Amino acid sequence: MKALIPFNRPHTVGTEFSCISEVLANGHLSGGGPFARRCADRLAALTGSARVLLTPSCTAALEMIALLSDLGPGDEVIMPSFTFVTTASAFVRCGVTPVFVDIRPDTLNLDERLVEEAISERTRAIVAVHYAGVGCELESLSEICSRHGMRLFEDAAQGLMASYRGHPLGAIGDLGAVSFHETKNITCGEGGALFVNDERLIERAEILHEKGTNRSRFLRGQVDKYTWVDVGSSYTLSDLNAAFLWAQLEQAEEITRRRLKIWERYHEAFAALEERGIARRPRIPDECAQNAHMYYLLMQDQDARNQLIANLAASGIQAVFHYVPLHSASAGLEYGRTHGDLEVTTDASARLVRLPLFPDLDQDAVARITDAVYASAGVAASFAGQ
Repeated sequence: MKALIPFNRPHTVGTEFSCISEVLANGHLSGGGPFARRCADRLAALTGSARVLLTPSCTAALEMIALLSDLGPGDEVIMPSFTFVTTASAFVRCGVTPVFVDIRPDTLNLDERLVEEAISERTRAIVAVHYAGVGCELESLSEICSRHGMRLFEDAAQGLMASYRGHPLGAIGDLGAVSFHETKNITCGEGGALFVNDERLIERAEILHEKGTNRSRFLRGQVDKYTWVDVGSSYTLSDLNAAFLWAQLEQAEEITRRRLKIWERYHEAFAALEERGIARRPRIPDECAQNAHMYYLLMQDQDARNQLIANLAASGIQAVFHYVPLHSASAGLEYGRTHGDLEVTTDASARLVRLPLFPDLDQDAVARITDAVYASAGVAASFAGQ
């Protein structure tokens, strides 16, 4: 029996354990340690963000965005429904109403052409979610925010090492959030970061990050003691996690290169499948440089998608679908508002299947996956190479 090919296997670069040993030796295990500072500086250098704060998760970073924006009951924030639950729940916990707008059929990102008509007198911000590490049409979204006096936030959970018009994702809007969950390109198991791109928000972001205290100012010698001054929570990342993350960030370019190579193999192999109308491949706009976070196919319908997943599983290959649209979830119906019929969102959710993609996926495994997809479609495997 052939070995299982998992959907994801967290990649290690080989120096993670030595970095963790250094943390144990220096005795600082909690948040705000030496490795956290190294990681923040590295992320700022990679993206150009004015200030980077490591968090226990991307969810925590999104919660900080909601708090920093002083959003509350009666306010609305526009976002896609085709996203992870915490894009919405981070704002709902502050009493904000998420307004779900449909996605583009090409990138599966928020459709900028539908956003303006969804704006009400209560709309305060737009959350751009960069699906699969492919940038939203941020130029248009930024112009909309400027016209209406709103803020632009980026849920760049999947977007580190990707860019839009040459600008790194997460560092373009007023605030951005990235993820280092084990399924992400760069990981520490669980972790995230807040990108503070509006310098006017830096001081308060530091306060919220440190449980609502002015501890950051105290550590810089700006006050003689620190105390509680604002709302906040325990949003710092353990230095044990930061040490693991540092090892990964040192190899961020190489990890991205390896993922892109696998992505390109998939993309070339499935061209013939797309030509036959059996499946649609991902679309990458010219203005976007992606990071190969995922490779997906859009099958003809839900039955074809489900059949492909089942056939791959029978061949020892783990492929998975993705989001159940938030606007159709029970909490989405209770806490959110839907603008339009979200036809593209519903359709894409039913037809999308994600294939295994991680840096240690070798050429033989990619070929095995490709052959299995063609076999499931009832097309000779040799056709993939024609």
